Amino acid sequence: MTNSLLIAPQWIGDAVMSQPLLARLAGRGERLTVAALPWVAPVYRAIDGIDEVVELPFAHRRLDLAARRRLAAEWRGRFDIAYVLPNSLKSALLPWLARIPQRIGYHGESRYGLLTKRLPNPDGRPPMVAFYSALAGPPSDAEAAARPQLSLPRTKLDTVSAAQGLRVGEFFVFAPGAEYGPAKCWPGEHYASLAATLHQRHRQPVVLLGSAKERDACERIAAAADAVSPGACKVVCGTVSLLDAMALVAAARGVASNDSGLMHVAAAFGIPQVAMFGSTSPEHTPPLNPRAAVLWLKDELQLDCQPCFDRVCRFGHTRCLTEITPQRADEGLQRMMVAQTGRD
Repeated sequence: MTNSLLIAPQWIGDAVMSQPLLARLAGRGERLTVAALPWVAPVYRAIDGIDEVVELPFAHRRLDLAARRRLAAEWRGRFDIAYVLPNSLKSALLPWLARIPQRIGYHGESRYGLLTKRLPNPDGRPPMVAFYSALAGPPSDAEAAARPQLSLPRTKLDTVSAAQGLRVGEFFVFAPGAEYGPAKCWPGEHYASLAATLHQRHRQPVVLLGSAKERDACERIAAAADAVSPGACKVVCGTVSLLDAMALVAAARGVASNDSGLMHVAAAFGIPQVAMFGSTSPEHTPPLNPRAAVLWLKDELQLDCQPCFDRVCRFGHTRCLTEITPQRADEGLQRMMVAQTGRD
């Protein structure tokens, strides 16, 4: 059996989109160990076919060369192949220091010598699933059509939901934040309007998920929604682990989000969802989910700047997001829910 090491990307959405690559490797008999930073590792614990997940003890944006040397020494002789998903120079150091015979990745940051097989950097921003899957060689037609899939035990969904006073399938989840920046964030007042509408119609709460630094924004959304429909929202930002947040997404009746890591989590669980795109492009990082409604106004607004991939709108108006109305988001989500169940 081939023992393979995968160096994981640092973002949640990218981690989700690497799942089809892992499925290909496991399908051809490779024993998989994934090395991931702590805030991404939970994603890989929800992916079937992985034998071990190792949390990397490195600080964000630091080389930590001494720690890399120590870990590489422990790995010598353990692995036959390493797949390096990030394009950075430092991500290729570990497999090289560990003397893993085959080290595969993109050319990235001029990684001459560190990799034994370097794929050319693609032009532009290709779809990320195909970008990662190419590391395993040309895919079959079935492999090329694969979409990311995550799984968690039903007992996990029940336990996490009950801890929040919720029942599986009887609440909605909103993920109003985006780590990349505000140019990806649908307006808070739109989220509040959508939350109030859903609560009034279904009499089921909306759970607001995000990091601790997004809590204030989510509290404002909740206050505005509750003013229209009391009890509409429950804010759990920064109070649950990523794995528990993923369980809440998997247990939700429907999800509304920006282009974010939790958007990809919802897609990989196959949850009915509506995803708002502004500065980024669904041609690059779409929610690969037959139950996803994507709202992107590029053709409708004819904005020359879209997609800009900026963290902050250079013009200050963020029309690409503000002009996605709560009504359209509601219609998109309802359409996906009806497609799943045959009823709203």
